[in-house]
Amino acid sequence: MTGTPARESGSTPQSTRLTGYHWRLLVFLSVATFFEGYDFMALTQILPQVRAELGLSPAQAGLMIGAINVGTVVAWLLVRKADRWGRRKVMMLTILGYTLFTFLTGLSFDVWTFGVCQFLARLFLIGEWATSMVYAAEEFPSDRRGTIIGVIQAFSSLGSIVCAGVVPLLLHTAWGWRSVYFVGVIPLVLLAFARRNLKETRRFEEMNKAENKQPARPMTYILRTPYRKRLLQLAVVWGFTYLCTQNAVTFWKEFALAERGWTDGDVGIAITIAAVASMPLVFAAGKLLDMIGRKRGAVLIFSVTSLSVVAAYTLEGRWPLTFALMGAIFGVSAVLPVLNAYTAELFPTDLRGDAFAWSNNLLGRIGYVFGPVLVGVAASSTGWGLAVSATAIFPMVALAVILMVFPETRGKELEATSAL
Repeated sequence: MTGTPARESGSTPQSTRLTGYHWRLLVFLSVATFFEGYDFMALTQILPQVRAELGLSPAQAGLMIGAINVGTVVAWLLVRKADRWGRRKVMMLTILGYTLFTFLTGLSFDVWTFGVCQFLARLFLIGEWATSMVYAAEEFPSDRRGTIIGVIQAFSSLGSIVCAGVVPLLLHTAWGWRSVYFVGVIPLVLLAFARRNLKETRRFEEMNKAENKQPARPMTYILRTPYRKRLLQLAVVWGFTYLCTQNAVTFWKEFALAERGWTDGDVGIAITIAAVASMPLVFAAGKLLDMIGRKRGAVLIFSVTSLSVVAAYTLEGRWPLTFALMGAIFGVSAVLPVLNAYTAELFPTDLRGDAFAWSNNLLGRIGYVFGPVLVGVAASSTGWGLAVSATAIFPMVALAVILMVFPETRGKELEATSAL
């Protein structure tokens, strides 16, 4: 709805300079998003130790992880409140909540306390991630929006790499797997302190001034607006994308060990090389969207994702597979700036948080939650290679929807990109 005055919808992107607050906000949001990658990688790496200490079978561990991941869906309830409470209040709440439950995870004494703490940590973490993207879209200049969203998202990938590097060291400390969460809390405490300087977004403040305060709305309000169709289209894109990207890297170790005869050491070296080599490309993904546009960028990124996933699960040889894995890691990370940008840009200020909550957290994550389940079932009959490579068709379906129904939003103000 209301916000900063829009430029002409067809205007050429103008070169703008970031203010001191912009740079501080970029650092703040990047550090916050860093922990999305750290947290998700942490659970993957400490799972054998957690299973052993808590006495869980593989099936029980899988059930626990599934229950924890439901927290990413329940985050819908929190993210949508950003349109009523404000972006700043939700961001502060999510940082404090994630910090608290990350610390409490390290104090867990049985499977129930571990599961509940991680469930709530994921809920606040994904709420923080979604709100970060809304902040980035609303506070940064239109010609830098894709770049900023891409950089912030890339810090999530960096968090995964850092976590992968430090966890083996932390597991040998006196606290074992618990130290992974205790160490992770230290920067979060600093972030919770730094949040005091965080301002509300200008667009949200201007909207509230114009409307005196957002009234309470029913949960299904957005489905009764003209933006319902756009919301469902985005949910389809998110869901189909997750059906592939949620599996692309997750099961690669299983594939390499079972179907290529690699050792744990071989896999570790390949993943490290591929992840580090992909990082410059991941950080450049957002800039690409500002240079060539959302649609052309999507064609390149989604195509590389699908081709790399097929290659990573079908090729032979150490270096061909490592190179393909690098492309898959890049794709899994780079599709997110595309979808984050569109989710933020295609809705007005008073619906932006609700749109993120519905399209990503509630509907889109159906593919996120059930994708690994379907691949696991298929792999028991076909093997990991065929089961995962077959999912490469889904990003192509998502790309087709983007090209057919979404407008080009590069360089345009949010008031223009969100207009129906």
